[in-house]
Amino acid sequence: MKTLKTAFNLLSLLTLCFIIINCSGDDDTAGDGTTDSVTLTTSVSQLNFSDTAANETSQDRSFSITGSSLVSQIDLSATGNFEISSDAVNFSSNLSIVPNDVNGSSTIYVKFLPDAIGAFQGVVTIQSADVSTDLQVALSGNGVPVIHNYQTFNRERVAFGGGFSQTSVQSYNLHNDLTNIETIKMYVKLTCPTGGCDEWDVYANVKVTDVASGERYELARFITPYWNDNSQLARGFEFDVTDFKSLLNGNVELRIRTECWNARGYEVSVDFDYIEGTPDYAYYGITRVLNYDNGSAAGVPYGVAHTKDLTRSISVPANAQSTHLRTIISGWGQAASGDADGRTCAEWCFRTHDVLINGANMFQHDLAPLGCASNPVNNQAPGNWMPDRAGWCPGMEVPTRIDNFTSSMAGTTFTFEYDFEDWTNTTTDESFYPISSFVVVKSDTPITRATVID
Repeated sequence: MKTLKTAFNLLSLLTLCFIIINCSGDDDTAGDGTTDSVTLTTSVSQLNFSDTAANETSQDRSFSITGSSLVSQIDLSATGNFEISSDAVNFSSNLSIVPNDVNGSSTIYVKFLPDAIGAFQGVVTIQSADVSTDLQVALSGNGVPVIHNYQTFNRERVAFGGGFSQTSVQSYNLHNDLTNIETIKMYVKLTCPTGGCDEWDVYANVKVTDVASGERYELARFITPYWNDNSQLARGFEFDVTDFKSLLNGNVELRIRTECWNARGYEVSVDFDYIEGTPDYAYYGITRVLNYDNGSAAGVPYGVAHTKDLTRSISVPANAQSTHLRTIISGWGQAASGDADGRTCAEWCFRTHDVLINGANMFQHDLAPLGCASNPVNNQAPGNWMPDRAGWCPGMEVPTRIDNFTSSMAGTTFTFEYDFEDWTNTTTDESFYPISSFVVVKSDTPITRATVID
């Protein structure tokens, strides 16, 4: 009897022990005696998107969420101009994932969809009933303008001799609809041909043909580098040519020219970016005022008597809402100036020129140092590229000078005169100022160009 009682007590003890062990082992999901905890993590805390054109969609970016011991659904939501997906196909602002797809790791794809130009922020929030704290991934990106790019001259060889020419004239089809074009940028890329580039810094420009008059308008001017190209600039020289938008549409004739005097010269590429946005005014008109710009020695002689007329009469249409002058000028020549600093004219001598409107000084153009030594096109050895010239530098864009009238000038006629700073050339050396100048009118109603009379 005592033996039976002892056996019963032992069985009860073993049963209790089994119950205790079984209860304490509920979290031993691995069956190895360890205890698993519920976890949910993300691989990143933020995603930054590259610039994306407004009303277009970015490339996908992604991050992963990793969980363990999850039994509840995982819910994700995206705010702002961002959408999420688990398959990189179907995107929306909300997404749910079953726990088995997250116990391990799951990839979440994100798109950026800017609907305007500017900076955007958003956040992906990740929630589950199994965790007490929501997870978040910060999102950011910039909406940028839509850009239409047009390649024109493509490594066109311009040189002198060897069967080459200093100029090339070709026609191209450019953007047609300018109603939503805010800005037009032009890029000029110089490439050294086999055998190397011209060793001199020379005058060069790009012109567009005005169909109505047959005249060629100087879009931009640049000075080539010594011995080298401008490959240190990702896209070459950059120019804002929006003022010419009435000419830069549809089929357009362009001319490039460099004053290279050897057969090496340059390979020149020119392309245009038409950048969408809200134009300042719906309609533009541009008229040539001065055009002594077909070469360095084709400029206005400086310090001597000459026959080039620098006065004009300009009539502005009655519906003009904005009027400005656009001028490009650079000096050439090595005539001794008599200046105390010994700088020669007109390449080196610093001068200030006046623009007279109705006989009064209204605008000034200061042909002063530009900091040639800091030019990013700095591989011009052994050329003399570092000393400051008068308002330009070797291997750099010649500045475009914009003079804005404080009133619209609508319906007025005024006199224009370009007045060089007084100086008399007492040497036999020649000095020149190649110059181009235009009057630009703008309006939100269709506008005719200003009338310019010599």
